[in-house]
Amino acid sequence: MSEVKMSSLFELELIEKGLFRGQSWDLGFRALFGGQVLGQALAAAHRTVDENRVVHSFHTYFLLPGDAKKPVVYDVEVVRDGRSFSARRVKAIQDGRNIFYMTASFQTIEDGMTHQYADMPDVPDPDTLESDITFYEKNYHKLSTGMQEALSYHKPIDIRTVDAANSFKAQARDPVRHVWLKVRDVMDDEQGLHQATLAYASDYHFLSTSLQPHGIAVSDKNLRMATIDHAMWFHRPVNLNDWLLYAMESPFTGNSRGIVKGQIFNRQGDLVASTMQEGMIRKKGAE
Repeated sequence: MSEVKMSSLFELELIEKGLFRGQSWDLGFRALFGGQVLGQALAAAHRTVDENRVVHSFHTYFLLPGDAKKPVVYDVEVVRDGRSFSARRVKAIQDGRNIFYMTASFQTIEDGMTHQYADMPDVPDPDTLESDITFYEKNYHKLSTGMQEALSYHKPIDIRTVDAANSFKAQARDPVRHVWLKVRDVMDDEQGLHQATLAYASDYHFLSTSLQPHGIAVSDKNLRMATIDHAMWFHRPVNLNDWLLYAMESPFTGNSRGIVKGQIFNRQGDLVASTMQEGMIRKKGAE
């Protein structure tokens, strides 16, 4: 297939005021990739606020699995527009059903007190690591048929996992993962686009971090895993034309759920965003 550009995913069709339609990418998973809905919902909300406001946080719930072969409609509700903050609610709809819900808050850029009590992990430079796509291509025969057919849709973002070979093995290890990421094709400087793209990328390899202490591979056919909720906070401007480090860890699993948290740093060590996610994790036969 022809080359896929990351920005094309967020070229939403305006149906009428506050109502948008986004096309879907089939990434070869069992259902629509959650990152797509995160990014497109945020892009839709962003189009309803003043251009001088950027999102500082969003909170979401995944209600039903989406169909990757169908487009998604985003219904944006204007909750409030204040002097410096704007609030939006977004429903993602397929086949007349609400599959996802987001509440997002936007703010004008302001000066204020600043501190950072978060250290960037000491990890290998991304230029010394192999791209995850290269790793997948070398192990093409181990991928599902769906993943093989959808491999080109995984290429718009260059993702490089530290210790990638061990990250995809079914062996018990600490619930910590470090991933470098940036876009392959340079995007313009529009901050809303970079934030939507980071929201999309924030769902890659995230919940599966909570599998690591249990020695279960994400490809295990008996595994049932689905995101329940996902939250994100943006602290500084995002630039995905350069490398960002996504540091993830899972502090707890239990009651068929796992929770993960993430910190995203630029190459200068500045914390640009934080994430949290909880998801369902079950082995077949334990449902």
